[in-house]
Amino acid sequence: MTRTLLAALTFAALAGTGAAVWVATAGSSSGATYEPVLDPANFVSTIDNPYYPLPVGRTLVYDGSRDGQTQTDTIKVLDQTKVIEGITARVVSDIATHDGTLLEKTFDWFAQDKDGNVWYLGEDTTAYLKNGKTDTSGSWEAGVNDAEPGLIMEASPQIPDGYRQEYLAGEAEDTAWISGQGGSVKVPYGVVRNVLTTLEATQVEPGIYDQKIYGPGLGIVVEQSLTGPTEYAKLVSVSG
Repeated sequence: MTRTLLAALTFAALAGTGAAVWVATAGSSSGATYEPVLDPANFVSTIDNPYYPLPVGRTLVYDGSRDGQTQTDTIKVLDQTKVIEGITARVVSDIATHDGTLLEKTFDWFAQDKDGNVWYLGEDTTAYLKNGKTDTSGSWEAGVNDAEPGLIMEASPQIPDGYRQEYLAGEAEDTAWISGQGGSVKVPYGVVRNVLTTLEATQVEPGIYDQKIYGPGLGIVVEQSLTGPTEYAKLVSVSG
């Protein structure tokens, strides 16, 4: 049995019972015992994790489909920072469009600790609806309204590690599991080797599972739904 299959079966079994790898540290769905203690002095200014590098000035473009229509996501690592709970986080913009029409604009906040783990400290997101209104319900910030930071990428990911990526009850409850290591994937950008694969789920949408594939030196190269509506994004270009 391959390590990838074993991890996938483990994930399925855990999901089916309502348990998860992170339960040991995160506690119940209330999040009452999930309170990671982060020391600002243990963080560095550069985010250079091999599977989630965020060098200032980098731009990544993805093409895909979401909500039944094509979508282009343009992600830029900005020369801007935001201090969150004493930690200086890097600001990353993510702009989603369909045929030039703005769908969503998000500012994400990331920071890397001295061990090389990349932490997700929140996001300021605005969805632009067809009726002309906006929706900011997905926004959250660590330390505000009991929101907690999460890991977006471990320094040394191993099958079947599991971890919370974010936590704000009822709004941001994503969890990831490392499900595969090695192999290659072909995307519009090119063939990416030595990839890392994760499975993701959220208690906000029970039964919905996604897969993400990361490339060394690049970050996410493929993101796709495994259940629910068909959604995907594939890396097209990288600059900076």
